[in-house]
Parts: sequence; structure tokens; C-alpha cells
Amino acid sequence: MIYDLIIIGGGPAGVAAGVYAARKQLKTLFLTYDFGGQSVVSAEIQNWIGTPSISGEELGHQLEKHLRAYEGDTLVIKTEVKVEQVERPTPTGNFIVKTDNGESHEGKTVLVTAGAHRRKLQVPGADTFEQKGITYCATCDGPLFGGKDVVVIGGGNAGFETALQLLAYAKSVTLIHHSTEFKADPVTVDRVRANPKTTLLTNAETVEVKGGQFVTSLVYKNKLTNETKELPTEGIFVEIGLVPTTDFVKGLVNLTPYGSIVVDPKNQRTSVAGVWAAGDCA
Repeated sequence: MIYDLIIIGGGPAGVAAGVYAARKQLKTLFLTYDFGGQSVVSAEIQNWIGTPSISGEELGHQLEKHLRAYEGDTLVIKTEVKVEQVERPTPTGNFIVKTDNGESHEGKTVLVTAGAHRRKLQVPGADTFEQKGITYCATCDGPLFGGKDVVVIGGGNAGFETALQLLAYAKSVTLIHHSTEFKADPVTVDRVRANPKTTLLTNAETVEVKGGQFVTSLVYKNKLTNETKELPTEGIFVEIGLVPTTDFVKGLVNLTPYGSIVVDPKNQRTSVAGVWAAGDCA
């Protein structure tokens, strides 16, 4: 089967595109591993317009429910699949999208809405202690650290939202940020700062993670004084940014040095005719 459109990614951008494509009766294939994108790990989302507060998990369910309302002859949905490659147009001008289950799908156009994934901590000990005290998901692993002293690395919204989750059950939360100014929304920063169990460290660069069977401490350097300090901790939650999920279109479309897909902001077109991109991958 040749589809009019193949959409890659199940976050808000992809689902919105799927709904509109179905309403326009485009023959559409929707490929995603799951629904909700990065938001699924958020305990509370307060800026989804029209809903004062919703969990990331529930948002994912609502996105899927909305899209499946259009599932049928013109919209085919395949879940629990990951795209491995998008190949250049065939002699007929169509694209071939290959997935990790060995399937290949042909489409006249492609919309990439694959989002981004969390950047890993790159210091000595980070690999050794991943899932042994180092974690990238407070919603998933936070309850395991009840009554313990934990550290959050990151000064953006994700870092401060993680701190807010952990403050509900951790003994103390120390947030470490490499810069002077926090990138998070001021209202979120103020909520974290107001909690007496919080310590905020700026100009602090993480240089090493230490431990035995599990994490026991984090070593950081004060970037203003070059002084190195060791901070005892039993848990480290890493929120240091995102990496666009774009490996499967490398060599096909133009990417920024950070791996984001370059698009025309007026219409989301990429450097290749017939391929568009939207959301956190663009």
C-alpha cells in the first residue's frame, strides 16, 4: 500500500497531525512506540491549554483516545514500533520508511514528529551507577528514594519539576546548575526555593559520581572559584536537556549541529521536498 502521508511519533505534534490528516481523508500511516512523548513521565502538567492540571500519563491516554476516534480506512495506527530509517524517494517519488520489526512502508510524504530523548550525564561514574542511584525519571524512580538525600542536576523546567516531585518524599533535595541563572519558569523556581528541604547550587559543574554498590556521593566544581567539593547523596536525578530523535533521517535532511531537523518556520518543510518535521525534533 502507498500512503499519502506517514507520520512518525506519538506526541502532541504527531497526534494533532494525525487528527487533521484523517479529517482531510488523507490515507495516513501513523507510527509510534507509545503515545504522549516526553510528557508521560510528568506527574503534573499545568500548561496544557484548556486543562488546569493533568498527569503526563493521562495526557498520553487522551491523545491516543482522540486519534483512535479517527482510526479506520484512511488512518492506520501502528504502535510499539520504532522507525530505523527513512530512505530517499523511489523512482516513483515515494519514500520508504523502515521499522525495527522488519516492515517497510511506502508513502508519498513524511512528517517527522519523533520528539527528543533525555541527554545522558557524561562524567566518570555516570555509566557505572546508572540505575544504581543515577536515574533519568523522577516519576518512575522517585518513590524509591523516600527519606533520602538526593541531588537533581539541571536548572530548567524539567529539573525544577523533578525537584518538586522529590520534595514530597525525599529527606532533602539539592539542585545543581552549571550556570548563574536558572532557565526554569520563575513561578516554578520560587515554589522549589520556598521549601526548607531545598538547597540550590549555581555555577556548579558535576565532575564525577562516586559509590560502591550504589551511589554515595557526587563531586562538583565551583566554576567561579575552581574549588572542588564532594556532596554525599544516595540518589542523582539527571535533567540536563534533550537530544533530538533524528538518527533515522541523518543523511536525508539537513540537521543542526545539535541534531535537530532544520525546517522553514513558515511551513515546517525540511530540506527535502515531501518531508516535514514538527515538535521537539525540529
